[in-house]
Amino acid sequence: MPALPVSPTAVPSSHASTNYLKLASLAATLIVLAGCATTPLPTEMPRPVPATVATPPVPPAEQAFLRNLVAYQDRLYRVAGPLLVANPELCKGNNARNLFGFTAKNKYSWSPELADAAQAVFGLDDRLQVVGVLASSGAEKAGLKRGDKLVSVEGKTIPVGQNAERQAAALLAPMVGRKTNVNMVVQRGDAGAVPLSVNLTRACAYSVELGNADNVNAYSDGRRVMVTRGMMNFASSDDELALVLAKEMAHNSLLHPAKQKTSATAADIIDNLLRTRPDLSGMAGASGMRAMPQELDAAADVLALYMAARAGYRYELAPRFWEKLANQQPASILNGYTAIHPATAYRMAVVEKIIPEIKAKQTGRQPLLP
Repeated sequence: MPALPVSPTAVPSSHASTNYLKLASLAATLIVLAGCATTPLPTEMPRPVPATVATPPVPPAEQAFLRNLVAYQDRLYRVAGPLLVANPELCKGNNARNLFGFTAKNKYSWSPELADAAQAVFGLDDRLQVVGVLASSGAEKAGLKRGDKLVSVEGKTIPVGQNAERQAAALLAPMVGRKTNVNMVVQRGDAGAVPLSVNLTRACAYSVELGNADNVNAYSDGRRVMVTRGMMNFASSDDELALVLAKEMAHNSLLHPAKQKTSATAADIIDNLLRTRPDLSGMAGASGMRAMPQELDAAADVLALYMAARAGYRYELAPRFWEKLANQQPASILNGYTAIHPATAYRMAVVEKIIPEIKAKQTGRQPLLP
């Protein structure tokens, strides 16, 4: 199930993405028509009659599951987009780079049990199709649209088939280090081939993933951010969801997973929850995650507030949201957020001091830098 990565194509990882890329060849498609034939001469061999293979219908439950999954992912990527684009200055080191600014997949990007549903519900096949465009990115400004079929980038044809997503990422990755602008050709419905000139977008380079679980939590492993389905249900507004995303981005930017030696543990949790049917037997406890020390956690809160403010979200809601989360999901729920972020009172004392600081900088039109 993936995410608004931030891989060079902004293509989320395998099963969790709601993005797809469709590739269409510029070559004309040869269609062989079986016309009506007269009675053959006796000397002719009988022509074989092609067998009609009926495609079994996709069960409604599978279609509903996929639609629901994509709805979660769409919201997640929509909220994450402004945070990624607005904060490359705050995503330090190798955590910011140029991106194409779109997400994409084909039916093989989904787990085998969902491939047929992806084809039935979204019309996906072995080609790659744009399904998400990063808000405020160069791709959006160039006019790239959801549903565009990718034909070529810088004259290079985009792969198709089971490994198309991985091969396309490998093909496009070197371009982001050398270029600030790329020429693309897409096929758009009946309009045919459409050339586009796309400015690459400098953004935070974190992959944003949806966790297929109902526990109310979020994870970061240094390069990825994951928010569970349960946390998305809890964060009822986009501003609240942005606070969760910004907090995990801040942990990555401040190298907290490495400092806490939780990178590998968090990576295992994220890999597991990306599956269509994750193994939830180990999610009853903290899954090996250590509680975040209050000083590190508060430092991430400060950076997250600045990230949310720079992206235009209502950062001043933070105290109310985090206290509500701590009250409704206490530390006694071992697979919940508060169990690994227990210092709510300490964190909120710091947050209450930072909010007026940010407001003063906004009023004085000063740079929003912590």
